Amino acid sequence: MSIAPPIRLAFTLISCNAWAGGYNYQLNLFHALAKYCPGVITPVVFAGEGHDASELASIRQVPATETVCSVRFDRSAMISLLPTMFAQDRGAISSFRSHKIDAIWENARFFGWKSPYPTVAWIPDFQHRQLPHLFSNKARRRRELGFQLQVLSGRTIILSSRSAERDCLSYYPSTTGRTAVVRFASEPSAELLKLDPVQVLQKYDLPRTFFYVPNQFWRHKNHGIVIDALALLAQRGVNPVVVVSGGGDPNDPGYLDQIVREAAGRGLAQQFRYLGMIPLAEVYALLRASAALINPSRFEGWSTTVEEAKSFGVPMMLSDIDVHREQAGERARYFGTDDVAALAAHLQAFVRPAFVVREMNEQLSERVREFAESFASTIKRVVRTHRY
Repeated sequence: MSIAPPIRLAFTLISCNAWAGGYNYQLNLFHALAKYCPGVITPVVFAGEGHDASELASIRQVPATETVCSVRFDRSAMISLLPTMFAQDRGAISSFRSHKIDAIWENARFFGWKSPYPTVAWIPDFQHRQLPHLFSNKARRRRELGFQLQVLSGRTIILSSRSAERDCLSYYPSTTGRTAVVRFASEPSAELLKLDPVQVLQKYDLPRTFFYVPNQFWRHKNHGIVIDALALLAQRGVNPVVVVSGGGDPNDPGYLDQIVREAAGRGLAQQFRYLGMIPLAEVYALLRASAALINPSRFEGWSTTVEEAKSFGVPMMLSDIDVHREQAGERARYFGTDDVAALAAHLQAFVRPAFVVREMNEQLSERVREFAESFASTIKRVVRTHRY
């Protein structure tokens, strides 16, 4: 019995600077495929010549993963329009042919309604529909156009949660029968866990008891409720420390500074400790040593930070949205996205008996295996049923 060769699956690099969660998703996916589904899929990651070399270096370290740098993937407004004008992104398709690609994984870039390849579209969430006021008219229309093109082109739509699938079927009924839920699970590499969390605390002059918010500074991430909860507790003489890391939104560059200034202006600079955009190894070190993860987001497709907290058994305080309930179930404490008093009560009531650095839990490997196998089976099905 012959063994089928690996499916060479094309990805476009998601820049960490643009979307750290998306970059981590790809990196974790590649590691999971290499470990749990070896020889099934070969990820081939296409990036522009201007992409950060360190991001590509991390991907090159993943076994059986290839990278390609080409000016054809230095995006511009004109390049984004080519597929709608000429039925396919000819430059990208030419690169795929020369690297013997078998199928395409689309995210933010549409490769054309006449792409010759089996193509799946990953749609992380439908935030522009749920929270339209957080987008400019131009950004909302561009995002919707991209989704509509993928839907009308007959793509199989990959979603990360049942919650996102319900939204997809509600907004785009024609995708019925063409959706697949592939739940992300995070298993950090051993290299990322070498840092001693105590040294990281010392580096940033942090206390041993703190709560952690590692979300990017986008408006829907709802950092403001954390500041409000800290202010409420300060009136009671209670002063927990919340450590915050992450970069700003390139489409809303003033928001990060606004949040940091607000915390300082309310006398909370020592309680709301913003560290900036820190290395991923430090993120894991802080997460493992934190009293609890806080994710106050108003909207998620499948939260990377929640998944990582689950990987280490870190307690969680989460906004009460459907996808958080789907991800964490009874393992978290919940609060409404505008319920300052509830979050303050969770922070005040939380008692941590002793400082501890958590290790990966026993169930993690099975969750990551399921993620990799679900992903691989979806890609194989799309390739098998594609009409050439």
